[in-house]
Amino acid sequence: MLTALLLIPLMGILRVLPMNEEKNLTLIKQVSLIRALINFLLSIILWGEFDSSALGYQFVQEFNTLNFCHFHIGLDGISLYFVLLTTFITPICLVANWDNLKFGYKYYFIAFLLMETLLIGVFVVLDLMLFYIFFESVLIPMFLVVGIWGGSITRIRASFLLFLYTLAGSLFMLLAILVIYYNVGSTDFTLISLSNISLDSQKILWLAFFLSFAIKTPLRPLHMWLPRAHAEAPLRGSILLASVFLKLAVYGYLRVLINFMPDATNFFSPLVQTIAVVSLIYSSLATLRQSDFKALVAYSSISHMAIVVLGLFSNTIVGIEGALLLSIAHGFISPALFTLVGGVLYDQRHTRVIRYYRGTVIYMPVFRLLFFLATIANMGIPLSLNWAGEFMSLAGTFQKNPVIGLLGATGIVLSASYSIFLFNRIRFGSYSQYLPKLNDVSRREFMVLFALLLPAFVLGICPNVILNDLHMAVTDLLYTL
Repeated sequence: MLTALLLIPLMGILRVLPMNEEKNLTLIKQVSLIRALINFLLSIILWGEFDSSALGYQFVQEFNTLNFCHFHIGLDGISLYFVLLTTFITPICLVANWDNLKFGYKYYFIAFLLMETLLIGVFVVLDLMLFYIFFESVLIPMFLVVGIWGGSITRIRASFLLFLYTLAGSLFMLLAILVIYYNVGSTDFTLISLSNISLDSQKILWLAFFLSFAIKTPLRPLHMWLPRAHAEAPLRGSILLASVFLKLAVYGYLRVLINFMPDATNFFSPLVQTIAVVSLIYSSLATLRQSDFKALVAYSSISHMAIVVLGLFSNTIVGIEGALLLSIAHGFISPALFTLVGGVLYDQRHTRVIRYYRGTVIYMPVFRLLFFLATIANMGIPLSLNWAGEFMSLAGTFQKNPVIGLLGATGIVLSASYSIFLFNRIRFGSYSQYLPKLNDVSRREFMVLFALLLPAFVLGICPNVILNDLHMAVTDLLYTL
């Protein structure tokens, strides 16, 4: 089934590629969406057959047909939910802005199907070199999506910032992988985890990997590519960036740094937590100053990911599980906010200036309700998955370092500040004299938003649905069972 998850989007690409875009536009959309939905249903079956009480990787497959490539794939409790998130978000990306493109429909859908395969590959490969290949290959289609189908003339600069920032950091990761291969003789995850790497070597390798993952997270001061890429990307690109791309670093922290270099991780944890607290407070204050609503949501993503990093490096089961919950919750709520402001509003007026919109509650009652639910979930209120993730992340951080935990808790107040700021400016007040009557959300937009908001609250009420599968994998990560 894991092999099918990787191959089904590629089969969709081969089906769509020879089609004539002008004659088969509807068919291209339908084939792409059907392939994405089949992949999602297959991942649900995979979830149902997953044994949460078993240690190690499941659904393992190994292909040694190529002498230069050891293709080894498998799933554990950590990677399972990232795969589910990827297959869940991809159909939503394809449905969002269904009719809004001006040109290049065929290649646009091909890019997203290709990204789905590459993203799933990152989460299921059990070889460090293949992890690097998939980790970096995802940048190429996203670079094209932002650069070709972006929102304004500055999209070229945004796409190059996205590509060059992440590529420059990943060069150090490639050097570290080569050093590991030279010393261990293999890049297989199992063999590396069993090898004895000295503390001094761990520190050097850890810094090389951390630089790449810090850019992908992103942490300050390596964050400048994210607001620009989010602001200029089309809606589908913003959804995929927020929901899955930022989770590549979270998975890298767990799979590589904490798993392979635990001593160096423990040594550098105070440094990482300090950087995360600075990123949290700085990005939250910067969010309050934004006049572009897509940039505002992008900066809020940085503050949420900073709390995720605090939980990951708390060295506690509660903190790591909370970080994973918050990562999944962010994968639902941030795309919902981008759909509301970057889809429903932007598609009608083609401007992202917050002050231009005022009093939309008069003509858009359904939009108001959905916007309110997304806003309170982004604030992390109880009964939302964001609240469960933030609470557990900060609780784990407080166990490790009470001062860092208290500083991280300031994000609760700051997230409420910028979330309410955005909601009040757009929803309330007298109707703007420069704003014509706006249409409420369409049926397609409502279904997209409903699909994103429903799991965020259902899983917030019942987080054990996720925690039961995570607990064994996270415990095995920190302790020898």
